[in-house]
Amino acid sequence: MGREEWGGNLSRTNGQSMAPHSGGLELTWTNKDKALLSTGDGKYDYTFVEPSDFRVSEVRLLREVERVDGATTQDQLEDQPEPTADNLLITGDAMHVLDALTKTPEYSERYLGNVRLVYIDPPFNTKKTFRHYEDNIEHSIWVTMLRDRLRQVKPLMADDGVIWVHLDDAEVHRCRAVMDEELGIDMYLGTVIWQKADGPRNDLPNFSVDHDTLLVYGKTAKSGLVRGLRDEELNAIYKSADGDDEPWYDGDPTAPSAHRNQTWVYAIQSPVTGELMYPAKGRCWGAKQETVFAALSEYAKFELRVLGSDDDIRADICGVSIDKLRKEIPAIMLAEPLEDAQKSVQRRKDAGSWPEFILRPKGTLGRKRPQPDSGTNTRTLWLNEEVGHNREAKAEIKALFPGQTPFATPKPERLLRKIIEVSTEPGDIVLDCFAGSGTTAAVAHKLGRRWVTSELLSETVDSFTKPRLVKVVRGEDQGGITTLIARVADEGVDLPEGMKPDGAQEFQQVLGRLLENEDEALLAVSMDKELAKIARATKKDGTSPLNDGEHKTLLALLKKIGSQATFDATKSVKSQLSRLTKTRQQATRIWGGGGGFTHVQVGPSMFEDIGGIVVLADWITQGELAKAMCAQLEVRYKPDGIFAARNGRVRYVILDGLVGEGTVAAIVDQLPQGEIVEVWATQLDVDAAEALRKARPGSKLTRIPEAVLDAYRRRAAQTSPFRRRAATQEGPNHD
Repeated sequence: MGREEWGGNLSRTNGQSMAPHSGGLELTWTNKDKALLSTGDGKYDYTFVEPSDFRVSEVRLLREVERVDGATTQDQLEDQPEPTADNLLITGDAMHVLDALTKTPEYSERYLGNVRLVYIDPPFNTKKTFRHYEDNIEHSIWVTMLRDRLRQVKPLMADDGVIWVHLDDAEVHRCRAVMDEELGIDMYLGTVIWQKADGPRNDLPNFSVDHDTLLVYGKTAKSGLVRGLRDEELNAIYKSADGDDEPWYDGDPTAPSAHRNQTWVYAIQSPVTGELMYPAKGRCWGAKQETVFAALSEYAKFELRVLGSDDDIRADICGVSIDKLRKEIPAIMLAEPLEDAQKSVQRRKDAGSWPEFILRPKGTLGRKRPQPDSGTNTRTLWLNEEVGHNREAKAEIKALFPGQTPFATPKPERLLRKIIEVSTEPGDIVLDCFAGSGTTAAVAHKLGRRWVTSELLSETVDSFTKPRLVKVVRGEDQGGITTLIARVADEGVDLPEGMKPDGAQEFQQVLGRLLENEDEALLAVSMDKELAKIARATKKDGTSPLNDGEHKTLLALLKKIGSQATFDATKSVKSQLSRLTKTRQQATRIWGGGGGFTHVQVGPSMFEDIGGIVVLADWITQGELAKAMCAQLEVRYKPDGIFAARNGRVRYVILDGLVGEGTVAAIVDQLPQGEIVEVWATQLDVDAAEALRKARPGSKLTRIPEAVLDAYRRRAAQTSPFRRRAATQEGPNHD
């Protein structure tokens, strides 16, 4: 068979044809059509069940355990976001937590469609068992767990919200396929690599794993990261030497592409030295000549003058031959004596608020670069020197809980700080349904974000998560990002142009090693030779103050001095360079306590399975039935006489007992005109339902728990995991 070519519509070009291709890429696994149920008693232990199973369909109640508040201390900086108080710590399975947040009106009104950032750090499927996580989850179980959580968090996300899933190498490839399927391929924003290790491991058979992976997706096309924030090191280079209201740094006054911008290549006479200044080779001045001229004219009197004698210099800068050079481009030259210009420059500098193009102390040209409102785009490689590593995270936990065994894979606060800052603004909601030690919530709280976090293991919540968050709220957590450490230039030090504080520190370290032995003449200067060079140079250019006789005498005497005039400049040079590049660490406290949170826990099931028969649990018949049923009906529990809730023109009555015709009459008697009622009861008289329909058409009477379980089955049938795929495979409609 010959080679076959395929067109873009997947039709053969050799005369044969095939149906247009439709459908999408999908990851398939064992029991994909099932739901995942946590079966362990407070453990990460799972089994597959039908989606209609009451154990996964039931909306559990959230019961308040405690309210925790802290007063803002004087250490709280005024320019930091206001501490938040509308926060939730939830003990219980994420499956029940997310359902409650989505379907219970008391919570859905606050969280549904309002979560800006979801951070998921699920148990890694690494074939290891940790003290706090049973992490050995078979692949299909792990993928189902992830899919179920994605489906639950998506409705909670704001339209511009983002989700970060933190993974190691074990499941990252499968995770991305699942996220593509659940969130959409077009919603993929990027992959971040975090350097979690601060050194190699030699106890592994092959690679020493240095990184974790974070997959980042959005909910809609509106989703995206907040423009990257400037770090402290970048902030440090912006100053206001002229007293300007807006900080700036002294930047390059030139721009690239001199060969295309020859009219921007010309001489500028310095009003400080009188020398002619040109852009570097291949570069041009960074603005139109009239802009540069206007700025310089604030310092001294200038004029435009064609030199003609510098064509070779301009051609070399532009990288063209003289015959291809744009000629007759005027230079910016002084229109007054140099001495007058120097005085004028000093007066203008003393006045402050300098123009865009500035004159540096030595008379060269600079340019004010204003401080931007935001930093650069977020990059995908996060090194541990910037966001911390595993060992730093463990140290933070040990500092909070001395003498206790830390988590095996905690995350450093600096890592979560960056994730939160590039994904949210102060006041936004952050959700983490695998709380662990509580790092996400702790950092979110310190940064002025609202948060919701949940943890399945009550032991973890009681021993780590809650105590940590209590310390944060009360201002007792001194670690992590409570105090930010940044390297800045020392007082009175202006670092050389283009040098950042961290670079200056590295320079000093390298310089120290190079000139470590100050007793050796590492920088020996022959003074006789250097003075002789000066004498000859000044005589050659005609600026020497010596006559011929004095000149000859000086050279003869210097020759006799010879090596005796050698000077060791090592200490002097090292000292001078150290002063020019001196830096220090600057500590800025950003958190001093305040705000608060509510600790709630997932309540028990309202059902029991006795020999395969689902019945109401004993506790639910003791006055809690109405609350639990309102949660299943997704209406707010708000008692009003005999009515448990109201939704528009529908009222709800929940009864633990028999409903007969007399009960129906009593209910209808209290029902306002124009409204209908749903009556849910544990026992029904055979004639009661018909009596209700006749008395108030549109009303209905249903039995608990049978009708509730039927509703679960109907809902599961409508949300089959294969329903979307089947719709896709039907292909487009044709008129």
